Amino acid sequence: MVEILVGAYLFFQVLGVISSVHAILSTRTPQGAIAWAISLITIPIISVPAYWVLGRSKFDGYVNTWRDIPRDIEQEMETIIQGMLPYAVENSINFPEYEAATRLARSPLLRGNNVQLLVDGRATYDSIHRGIEKAKSYILFQFYILRPDESGNRFKVQLIQKAGEGIAVYVLYDEFGSSELDEEWIGDLKLAGVKIVPFNTQQGPNNRFQLNFRNHRKIVVVDGKSSWIGGLNIGNDYLGEDKKLSPWRDTHMRIDGPSSIIAQSIFSLDWYYADNELIKGLIWMPDEAGINLSDARNKNKKEVMVLSAGPADNLETASLFFTNALNLARKRIWIATPYFIPDESTLASLKLALMKGLDVRIITPSLNDNWFVRHAANLYLSELNQLGAKIYFFEKGFMHQKVMLIDDSFSMIGTVNFDNRSFRLNFEVAGVVVDKKFARQVETMLLDDLANSTEKTDYNLANESFWERLKTRASDLLAPVL
Repeated sequence: MVEILVGAYLFFQVLGVISSVHAILSTRTPQGAIAWAISLITIPIISVPAYWVLGRSKFDGYVNTWRDIPRDIEQEMETIIQGMLPYAVENSINFPEYEAATRLARSPLLRGNNVQLLVDGRATYDSIHRGIEKAKSYILFQFYILRPDESGNRFKVQLIQKAGEGIAVYVLYDEFGSSELDEEWIGDLKLAGVKIVPFNTQQGPNNRFQLNFRNHRKIVVVDGKSSWIGGLNIGNDYLGEDKKLSPWRDTHMRIDGPSSIIAQSIFSLDWYYADNELIKGLIWMPDEAGINLSDARNKNKKEVMVLSAGPADNLETASLFFTNALNLARKRIWIATPYFIPDESTLASLKLALMKGLDVRIITPSLNDNWFVRHAANLYLSELNQLGAKIYFFEKGFMHQKVMLIDDSFSMIGTVNFDNRSFRLNFEVAGVVVDKKFARQVETMLLDDLANSTEKTDYNLANESFWERLKTRASDLLAPVL
């Protein structure tokens, strides 16, 4: 028995050394590489399984899917890009770091969009429902969480009805976030002709034990001209019916115009990875989608950029985009997020903004669905408050929105939380609107949230109790995987 235990320990020790080399070569941050290398060598029995399940931050499976894309598809993509050029903003006077942003988003701001701000679940679900009802050709429907409850069934019935009318319906969900879905619920959709697949981050031999990646995107596209992006998933809890997290505060947005085609392209890439087939019959030319080129010059229309980010990107797109956006601020930075655990670059940008005397406000929920995140956030909130940031804890239920307002014209609404998971481990999407009128709407919304929040003044973690400091520091150690 002793020989077996010794042999097992030596086996894990060898795996620990091999894994530590892999961690040093592949982990994105030096801190993460050091932490994994030390733990893999010192406690290999625990750390080796944890590393191969949670340790990777690069999702190669998604990249490999597109590596051998046929040439005819590449040519079609080039044609689509050419068709979008008349709508592209070459240089934005309200976006000083515009070139870097377009390279990160892999798409420019596009003119000629109508944008509607959707506050909370009822308004969002009703807007999506009305949009789906008007579908003439196809519906793309993607959510991280899709629950088989009354809210989920509402859309299930509608999608089945539209499929019965001959509309092509595609449903994509994250298998981890939507774990409540059963075979019968999914089978009803398939029987009606709806194509529904899980994103399945574990497909492929190299990803079989990789549980740490999530497709956190929420995208709905109708006929290539209307799209919905934001913080809401599909479930009764997002209508405030969860007794522990009620009422639920969230924000979504509707986009009508050429930027919906960019949202469609993001869905299409995810679908190709999940199903190994391209969706045929989608409308890629704005004029074919009923989008008028004259709208590109209409001053009442909005300039919109749709950002796609994820662990398959060559760069840390979300983190870099946020850092870039924060650095362009000249007057204010208002952030509303349920999970505030900034990385080094975004934290540095916020500190510099405070050194320049900018109005920095951070709204985060007092009530949180993640105990570790709630306590880890205190470390950063305390540090920024000492430098002059205004910290607000939302008191009217659980605030789940992901919103950023910079100066007088930059608004960002999407799925990206202010934490390592969104910056490096999740597939995310966000809409950026550069427009003063829309920014005023977002400002009014956030002022209402501030009215339902308590400001934490003179917040210094050093003055908190020993146990509070211990909980905060210990929780922060888990920040890379929270």
